[in-house]
Amino acid sequence: MSKKRAHVLVALVVLCGFLCGSPAAGAPPAAAADSLWFDGSPLTVVDGRFVDAHGREVVLRGYNVSGETKLEEHGGLPFASVADARRSAVALRALGGGNAVRFLLSWAHAEPQRGRVDTAYLAAVTDQMRAFLDTGIRVYPDFHQDLYSRHLFDPDSWYTGDGAPKWAVDAGDYPDEFCGICLFWGQNITQNEAVKRATYDFWHNAHGIQDAFLATTEQTMKYVEQHLTDEQFAGIVGFDPYNEPHAGTYDPGQGSRAWERDVLWPFYERFRSRMDAAGWQDKPAFVEPNLFWNANLDFQRQEGGLLDAGKLGPRYVFNTHFYDQKAISGVFMWGKAKDGQYTGDFGTVRDRAAATGTAAVVSEFGHPLSGTVSDKAPTVLKAMYQALDSRLPGSAWWTRPTASGPVLSATQWQWDLYNGRHREAMNGNPDKILIAGDAWNDEDLSAVRLDDTGKVTLRQDARLLDRLYPAATAGTTLGFTYEDRSRDGSTTLTWNPVPASLPNVARLVGSGQYGVLLWRSDGGPAPTELHLPGSFPPATTTVVSDLGTLHGLPAYTASTPVAAAPEPGATGSRRLLLTARDTGVLHYVLVTNGATAPAASLLQAARAELDAWAALS
Repeated sequence: MSKKRAHVLVALVVLCGFLCGSPAAGAPPAAAADSLWFDGSPLTVVDGRFVDAHGREVVLRGYNVSGETKLEEHGGLPFASVADARRSAVALRALGGGNAVRFLLSWAHAEPQRGRVDTAYLAAVTDQMRAFLDTGIRVYPDFHQDLYSRHLFDPDSWYTGDGAPKWAVDAGDYPDEFCGICLFWGQNITQNEAVKRATYDFWHNAHGIQDAFLATTEQTMKYVEQHLTDEQFAGIVGFDPYNEPHAGTYDPGQGSRAWERDVLWPFYERFRSRMDAAGWQDKPAFVEPNLFWNANLDFQRQEGGLLDAGKLGPRYVFNTHFYDQKAISGVFMWGKAKDGQYTGDFGTVRDRAAATGTAAVVSEFGHPLSGTVSDKAPTVLKAMYQALDSRLPGSAWWTRPTASGPVLSATQWQWDLYNGRHREAMNGNPDKILIAGDAWNDEDLSAVRLDDTGKVTLRQDARLLDRLYPAATAGTTLGFTYEDRSRDGSTTLTWNPVPASLPNVARLVGSGQYGVLLWRSDGGPAPTELHLPGSFPPATTTVVSDLGTLHGLPAYTASTPVAAAPEPGATGSRRLLLTARDTGVLHYVLVTNGATAPAASLLQAARAELDAWAALS
């Protein structure tokens, strides 16, 4: 659809709203099927939260798509075809519960020759991006890099990189790459002299390399904006300028904090001006600090977190990654993760975002699914999701739920359809064809794969990945928790049991999954929205709320306070919608799949307990 035609359609919808008295009057239309009148509006950053056009606080949850961009087998594209992108988008919604993706792009393929942007590549990635947008999934692109560039590495090297094109590497006089005693690919960041020098040159604009990169990002953003409809472009949340920035080498007397202030931040300001010039002025830059700022190994942690950047919102989002380096090492953490394992780490993310006055997103997190430490994955991932939901461990949540802090937006690494089925010639070496895992530096983190019939299949427990979460809250979120009952082998993990002080609630929940949301209403017309996992069919889901108590959810109407509806995109995924027309009122909802035809007396007894509990929260 052309931009001109899209504007005409918007005008017709608005006019119809005035004439028909529709609640959708003035609301921008959404492109995805199954959309309701409040869907599809662009997001902004207000008071440290993502907010839609109806004033609702929005939480982004999803995955990175995909590490395939780091490979050459499909020309730096996230998917082999648009059909695969569509298949991935539908499965990501229906199986993985996602409403957002971090969409990887390749500078090497966007600008294979200096000063000449490959519009065929931009067209292909835009088409694949559109597959997610048309499925109701929000997108934030990322020009990805790791170890600066694959072109730094020898054909027979143990490692590889991605990011910068060959001409950018050829512009520098870099030594032969060598990591020494490196057990993990990330050690190349600080030990491989070629990587360090090339990275240093980028940040200092040697040979005009940074200028070239910024020019390419501007042309890319212009292309995307011009080749999406207004409805689709509304689903673009922002742009991640640079993955996992690091100095390479510090100047004499310079530390990480000074580097962030004097080198990294000026780069982000330059990128921000490119966004504005490309027509992205109303969308934030998702800026990352030095990647080691929140390392959980003391000898790797470096001072940072954009401490000197001042207030960032609404033009920037505080964007960070978190991996448990202790658990991945196999040495520094024995055993499994436990209740509350990462509440401190993710609490620090919340604190830094609050200090900078903007929203936070954890754009990468995860854990290996094969190898010597893969046995930790079920507990590590459960603990990470728990800490994204709340800054409290499960053992403390019921006693002080309003200390939860904001629910964090996050995208797990990663969602790779081709996991275990790659045909990647590592560093162009035809004698080193990589097939296993993610086909990149021995990583294997994809939550998904294709089975032998070509069906998209989860590689992790669906109860862990497809989660209940508040996708949009009409007001202020005060507290949220979700007990997913995910498994570690044959063991069901329950870290947040309903306390004995709420016996009827505990009886109602039983051994089922449940979530609880506390929020204060803002009087807006759009409902509060929670994603319903596939394990919560509306017909058998139980809701206990001050807005209504029922087993089995009716279809949504504007006058139905507790209801269910499809999520946009025709994927079969569902959502719970809670409508409160008041302002400044404390509301709560408990959602569970544990009850089987509960008696009305049990529902009312559970509501009485929750009424009393919420009043004291």
